[in-house]
Amino acid sequence: MPEVNGSPSASSARTFRFWQSATVAGLFIGYSGYYICRSNLAVATPLIISEYADRGVNKEVMGQIASLGVVFYSIGKVINGVIGDFIGGRKVFLLGMAGSVLATVLFGLGTGLAVFFAAWAFNRAVQSMGWGGLVKVTAHWFSYRSYGKIMALLSLSFLFGDIIAKLLLGQLIAFGLHWRQLFFVAAGLLTVIGVMDLFLVKESPERMGFAAPPVNPDNLFTEAGTEERAKSLKELLTPYFRSLSFGLILVMSFGLTAIREAFNFWVPTYLYEVAGLKESASSQLGSLFPVFGMVSILGAGYLSDTVAKGRRGVVILAACLPMTGVLFLMTGDFSGGWLPLLFISLIGLLLLGPYSFLAGAMSLDAGGRKGAATASGLVDGVGYLGGTLSLWLTGLLAQRVGWNGAFLVLAGLSGITAAAAGLFYWTQERGTRQSETLSNQP
Repeated sequence: MPEVNGSPSASSARTFRFWQSATVAGLFIGYSGYYICRSNLAVATPLIISEYADRGVNKEVMGQIASLGVVFYSIGKVINGVIGDFIGGRKVFLLGMAGSVLATVLFGLGTGLAVFFAAWAFNRAVQSMGWGGLVKVTAHWFSYRSYGKIMALLSLSFLFGDIIAKLLLGQLIAFGLHWRQLFFVAAGLLTVIGVMDLFLVKESPERMGFAAPPVNPDNLFTEAGTEERAKSLKELLTPYFRSLSFGLILVMSFGLTAIREAFNFWVPTYLYEVAGLKESASSQLGSLFPVFGMVSILGAGYLSDTVAKGRRGVVILAACLPMTGVLFLMTGDFSGGWLPLLFISLIGLLLLGPYSFLAGAMSLDAGGRKGAATASGLVDGVGYLGGTLSLWLTGLLAQRVGWNGAFLVLAGLSGITAAAAGLFYWTQERGTRQSETLSNQP
């Protein structure tokens, strides 16, 4: 029961739940909004290639732009995660929105590759503030006993945002809007969402007079005391580099993020070229990937808490093995028909649930309130290094040898990730019943 000045009451409990719900709603809508200013480039890529083909812009070049953005995103994840643990999640969450609006407008005004590269790199750098800020705020507002459920819900935000962006922007293309206008629309929508979140998102219950929910007693900072913030950068970072389990989480994040980024960016172009769809339809049907991903997140969260008894590593392993097979099937030579749509749906179903564990519930469990943003930043930072490689390499191989070569590399990454998940299960989870403690808590 939440407390106000040490005295619990029904009224204070209702007020706590109201602001808890409002903060969750603000975080969900806000992070969905981030994706409107991220998925826009994937939607616009076929149009940009068509307009600038005579200047040498092709899939390889667009892959380079996307890859540079992910480099800045991965570096920003680590830096901004640390900053978030020192200055607060709400500040970095809102600041990232403002920066993304500016970067999106600059890209829409650009007329050459130099501006495209710079604006997209800036956009991804400031967008790296979003998830770490979200995780930090969540760590303050929720008990560790509900990390899995709340992070499953909030993880749907990036899929919801991706779906809305692709459906909306794809429809605007069908209406005849130029790709630049898509960017301006995206910036305008995120501006409105940012203003709304100024009022909805609150940093912590303590600052509003409520007691803090309990933190996971097994987090990496348990021995360092109960202070909300680390006293130094060394104190904040050292526990992560001493943990074998956290190292294996980083390896899994590298592989799963690499595959996710490749599909997030290249699906519209892949469907346009292989399935023979129009630009607008390739964007809209590309939303099958995140739609099935939403099912994956909810299903994986349920399975990890019930069937797998909290052993998330074995769930990741069980998903990566068949995903490797699907990616290998995608190396076949075929065009048109329903197979491309089936394949991207299956990848969404197998990939995004396990992916959501890493920078979500696992990071909250590892970092607690003191280091949640840093844990998430490190996990995502390493993951997006994999994303950088896969974006560039997928574009390069698709351009030079065809999509079959690109998917063969992604299948190899999936196999490596499966091996890391198996090692995580064998060394960290085998013989344990992690979730029984949680499920038996009131």
